[in-house]
Amino acid sequence: MTNTTHKTTEARDAAGVATTSGEAVPEAGHETGHETGQEAGQDRPELQKAIEEIVDSGFTGVHLRVHDDRGQWVGSAGVGKLGESAAPPADGRIRIGSNTKTFTAALVLQLVAEGRIGLDDPVADCLPEFGLDQRITVRMLLQHTSGVFNFTGEHYDDGTVVPGIPWQGREWVDNRFKTYRPEELVRLASSKPARFEPGTGWSYSNTNYVLARLLIEKATGRSLAEEMQRLVLGPLGLSGTLAPETQEEIPEPHAHAYYRYEDAGREKTVDVTRQNPSWISSGGDMISTTQDLHTFTSALLGGKLLPAPLLAEMCTPHPKSGYGLGLFVQDTDGGGTVITHNGGIAGHAALMYSTPDGSTTLTASLNYVDDAAMSLAEPFQKATQRLVKEVFRGGQTGLGGPAGEPTG
Repeated sequence: MTNTTHKTTEARDAAGVATTSGEAVPEAGHETGHETGQEAGQDRPELQKAIEEIVDSGFTGVHLRVHDDRGQWVGSAGVGKLGESAAPPADGRIRIGSNTKTFTAALVLQLVAEGRIGLDDPVADCLPEFGLDQRITVRMLLQHTSGVFNFTGEHYDDGTVVPGIPWQGREWVDNRFKTYRPEELVRLASSKPARFEPGTGWSYSNTNYVLARLLIEKATGRSLAEEMQRLVLGPLGLSGTLAPETQEEIPEPHAHAYYRYEDAGREKTVDVTRQNPSWISSGGDMISTTQDLHTFTSALLGGKLLPAPLLAEMCTPHPKSGYGLGLFVQDTDGGGTVITHNGGIAGHAALMYSTPDGSTTLTASLNYVDDAAMSLAEPFQKATQRLVKEVFRGGQTGLGGPAGEPTG
């Protein structure tokens, strides 16, 4: 399978479930608010044109940040809220979906460096209550090679679908404030057949990263949010980033997220910016900004968070998927490499790309009208390809998106 398939999947699993009634909003139009924050006198019309084309393809708004050898460029296009004309706020907070996995993986590896967790230790030794296969290791969780059932549902090559927790349509909208405990998500997954024997395949599963959260909490005696603050957010000064767990609000400023569904033969669009993200837990619940995503990925790949041997482990891709430990390693058309993880969650999406040394980065936040038909999946793929090509000079990728399914 291609990386396009792998990463399109995570947008759907991060668009996954949640649950209570939404507020009706105006239908999407063609508002053209835009804001360009070019710094150091840069003129990058190709970047502004690219994000305006993303809006033209159906997205509500885009905020883009690029750091490269020409300096820093920041720009916005579209609107932050339907029915209004203002562009998405500069460095507004956004639900980053499965970009959360990179943060979670980095935190696990920091605990490995501290000697609290062993990368090749059996997970069942630390979390015996879930009856996990004794062969599943910490490394397998981070690389999606454990075979554990994805609690947001499994889609098999023969077309078979085994559902997990509900995550779309009116059921999702009406119940989006429901609280799921991470143990509940893991027990649901444990009640389903494994996708394959541990270590014998690759399949993107949110369950892996909820198990990683429970492993962090068991090994440290503190919550994931506390450990994330101690080892990642605090040291890097990421004041715009948080692990909300069950918190429904996004701190201001932020763009709005929307969901469209059919009810009694009528199409409805509701504002779903407020939701309880516990349904996805550490597989995709974090909130951040384009500035913080830049700071995080450049620091991570620049060697400021992990010892060199562990960073090398993190960036060693699985031969089938290109997935390392919490991130994708993608070759570009120009013969280079980008390190990436993107994510989408019910009307919000985030992009995070970097060169392997962290010197060139592309981070972006997108707001849009999500739906069960994944109508923006193809435009999203084209948009990311265009942006990566512009910034990384020949890059080609289909990673991440606002729609997709966890198929692996």
